[in-house]
Amino acid sequence: MSIAEQLQRQHLAALTPYASARRSMSGDGVWLNANEAPYTPSLTTGDAQDAMLNRYPSFQSDSLNGAYATYASVATEQVLSCRGSDEAIDLLIRSFCEPGRDAIMITTPTYGMYAISAQTQGAKVIDVPLVADADGDLQLNTEAMLAALDSVKLVFICQPSNPLGNRVNREALKAFIKAVGSRALVIVDEAYIEFVDNSNQVSAAQWLNDYPQLVVLRTLSKAFGLAAIRCGFALANTDIIEVLRKVIAPYPMPQPSLQAATAALSTTNIARMQALVAETKALRDDFIQWVSRKPWSLKVWPSVTNFVLISVPDATQLVSNCAANGVLIRNQSAQRGLNNTVRVSIGSATEMQKLMEVLP
Repeated sequence: MSIAEQLQRQHLAALTPYASARRSMSGDGVWLNANEAPYTPSLTTGDAQDAMLNRYPSFQSDSLNGAYATYASVATEQVLSCRGSDEAIDLLIRSFCEPGRDAIMITTPTYGMYAISAQTQGAKVIDVPLVADADGDLQLNTEAMLAALDSVKLVFICQPSNPLGNRVNREALKAFIKAVGSRALVIVDEAYIEFVDNSNQVSAAQWLNDYPQLVVLRTLSKAFGLAAIRCGFALANTDIIEVLRKVIAPYPMPQPSLQAATAALSTTNIARMQALVAETKALRDDFIQWVSRKPWSLKVWPSVTNFVLISVPDATQLVSNCAANGVLIRNQSAQRGLNNTVRVSIGSATEMQKLMEVLP
């Protein structure tokens, strides 16, 4: 029995997913199988034919999934595209956690949607907070995590961390995944992986063939600058992908999003993305140097992402003052252990100059 069969919600074993027109029947010719309009009245005929807005999109685009598989150095069969990694989080919980019985594990401070998605689905949330290592860096408490796995089906680990901005210790993460074995799925959320040096070499996606319990989440919202199209990916072995394919909507991604996402993964546009990442990292490092000299900057947390976390005397006041001057930054003080902290996203050079003019 595969790990997906072992851990999935039991009723899914007998579930036959909806046989949508694009999923069950495809091919060229005259399409009269999906109750679609023959054209889009609000567009000219040529525009409608080019955009195909009158047709339902692919259930899973072979072009998009193939392009992302090449980019991430995984097999196409190990890719599921969805409406941002937020949908992947929700799909995993819906697929593997029985409401009122099973739990997810989080490691606060971390991305808030893990807990919210679990609570929405009636799954329990077990929190094993990060702990400071010898250098004061917050890292996984793997011993405590392993001890708390009893009712846990899914473990969510944000790598690099949001909101901290640091990397999880790679060897500790690998050892933890191995120790979990078939007891749970370990989901490594790599939304910010492109900002890490040698990202392809350090990505957990390298480990998929060795660890059937591993799922890696990716997105085009951050480094690729495509937050508006809502495109993310779950990378996993085929048994897990097949369970998620049962649960995901019949037409999960709009056609314009599929087209924009596929175009973003061309060789030329990947190079453009990498140039933007390099620019963002340089602006980040300059901002860290600048803000570290400010007397109100009590601590600037190390970052390998496109944001910086800063401890300040009064986060609420600082955020309010910035907003009053037309600059929005994020108060992270509600997160465990992050009292009076703000998170600053790294924007363009012009935007960062405006921020520095507004900050005291």
